[in-house]
Amino acid sequence: MKLAVFCGSRDTSNHNIVKEAKNLAKTLVSRDITMVYGGARSGIMGIIADEMIALNGKVIGVMPKILVDKEIAHPGLTELVIVDDMSVRKTMMNEMSDAFVAFPGGCGTMDEIFEVITLNQIEYFNKPVGFANIDGYYDGIHDFLKTSVSNTFMYPSHLEAIQFEATSVAIVDAIVKGVSMN
Repeated sequence: MKLAVFCGSRDTSNHNIVKEAKNLAKTLVSRDITMVYGGARSGIMGIIADEMIALNGKVIGVMPKILVDKEIAHPGLTELVIVDDMSVRKTMMNEMSDAFVAFPGGCGTMDEIFEVITLNQIEYFNKPVGFANIDGYYDGIHDFLKTSVSNTFMYPSHLEAIQFEATSVAIVDAIVKGVSMN
C-alpha cells in the first residue's frame, strides 16, 4: 500500500505534532506501508521521512525541479521523482497513492488534500482520505465541511467519507480500513 502524506515543509513549535510525526513513521513502517510525499528534507516532511528511513521504511518523494534546485530534496529517499511543476506533482502523487492523509501543515497541505477530496466527490477516483487532527489542528476544517453540508454545498455522504482522527495510529487504522473496503 502507498499512502500519500501531505504535511508542512516548515518546523513547528508544537512538540506533540513532532511526536505524532514520528509515530506516523513508525506506524507506516510497522505495517509495510510506503509513504509518498513532497520529497523535502525540512519541517514535518523531513521528520517523518528521517524516521521512516531510520526504520528501513520505503519513502517516495515527488518534487518539482525548482525545489530540487533550491537544494531542499531529501537525500536519503527510497526514490525521488523529479517533475516539472506542482500541478504534475499533485497528479503523480494522486495516481500512485492508494489513500491520503493531511498531517498538520499550511496552505500547500490544504491545496493537496482538497484536490483529493474534490476528485473523490466527482468520482474521478474513490480513495480513502483523512486528516490527522493532532491537538485539534483540523477542527476548523471539520467545522467548515459541516457548514458546507448544512448549506447544501456538499453531500453528507462526502463528509462521512473523510476521516478525522486525533492520533497517527488512529488515522492510519481508519485509512487502511478504507483501502480494504475499496
